[in-house]
Amino acid sequence: MSTPASSSVSGTDRAPVDLAHLARHTFGDQGLQQEVLALFESQSAVWMDRLKQAGDVGEMREAAHSLKGSARGIGAWQVAELAERLEADSGEENSRVPSQMARVLTRDLEDALAEVNQFIRTFLEGVG
Repeated sequence: MSTPASSSVSGTDRAPVDLAHLARHTFGDQGLQQEVLALFESQSAVWMDRLKQAGDVGEMREAAHSLKGSARGIGAWQVAELAERLEADSGEENSRVPSQMARVLTRDLEDALAEVNQFIRTFLEGVG
């Protein structure tokens, strides 16, 4: 899956959230953008916790799928890509034990999500 180039607050660096993508989906409404980012930050923590506490591969896939969709909605392309890979490579369908790849992807996803959420907090502080 190719990911669009991200735009940052300054517009010059690659950022964890594609603000141009978010602006298109919120019709340029800055208040709505702020609300969506704050909602993503709180909900992503819930989905990450569900992913890490999953009792089986199916629950892990469900959490990864939800996180993937939310990340795509705000333009957090790296998080979306990792969640998609985790959804596909989590292990055998009826297994209670995730694959080794799932463990690695979960750690990578957690790191990428932390970066996105830090970006969101900094962005929201800057506009608030």
